[in-house]
Amino acid sequence: MLTAVIGLIGAFVYGAADFLGGLASKRISPLRVTALAAVFGLVILLAVLPLGFGRWSAEAVLWGGLSGVTGAIAISLLYACLAIGPMSILSPLTAVVSAIVPMTWGLTTGDEFGVLGFFALGLALVAVVLVGFVPEKGAVRPSIRGVLMAIGSGAMIGAFIILIDQTPEDSGVVPLVMNRAVNATLMFTAVFLIWLRTRNPGRDASPSAPARTGWRPGLSLAVACGLLDALANTLLLIGIRIGDLSVMGVLTAMYPAGTILLAAVVLKERIAPVQWLGLVLALVAAGMLALA
Repeated sequence: MLTAVIGLIGAFVYGAADFLGGLASKRISPLRVTALAAVFGLVILLAVLPLGFGRWSAEAVLWGGLSGVTGAIAISLLYACLAIGPMSILSPLTAVVSAIVPMTWGLTTGDEFGVLGFFALGLALVAVVLVGFVPEKGAVRPSIRGVLMAIGSGAMIGAFIILIDQTPEDSGVVPLVMNRAVNATLMFTAVFLIWLRTRNPGRDASPSAPARTGWRPGLSLAVACGLLDALANTLLLIGIRIGDLSVMGVLTAMYPAGTILLAAVVLKERIAPVQWLGLVLALVAAGMLALA
């Protein structure tokens, strides 16, 4: 029961972080938002680490650092595939792959369920697709490149969850500290390389415009995004420790729910009927997983 609750709360917090990250990305470049979010997520994790929430070890450093690499790749591919579109297909595809990867790993490495549990997992996957569906008028078929990027992003998100699961039980937030540190390093390196490439004033103004935007317009939103992302990662870690990897993987993949709910409340965006159906199915699936 507790695992299902933590999984749903974690998914909503991930979605809230994405919502704030999306707002920040309208003010500064997505890469800068990701870099800032990683840094401030790292700051909050470092603040709680001295309180005894984790023990350093080679395994915690290794698996946490590797999860930072997969996270950076996942975010980069996600932004790239959504930019190509159509989002109505690629967004739920990314989410469902991110659920299937850890679920498959968990089921092949020891997670056991009865008939009710397997039915609930299947229902949860349907909910993931419906919740992540973004209605688009006149949406065209996705390109092979877009599909491959979406699958790659989902696979890397799933790999991140699996790698976090490999960390020692007593490592606490140490793997998350390493995750944020590696992620921030990679993102700031990417920002710096892009800045080097676009700082030549003789280049076309269009590609150089994001580099001149500055950091301040989206700073507060990026900071909030980073703090929520760190909280969501912590909830994911707790859920994995006390429950099953496959359950947490599927429930975490419902992160679009938090985004669309906040968009409806804050931006007055309309939630499509198919997304409402997905939200209902998500709650039903979570209840069934709790019973299973």
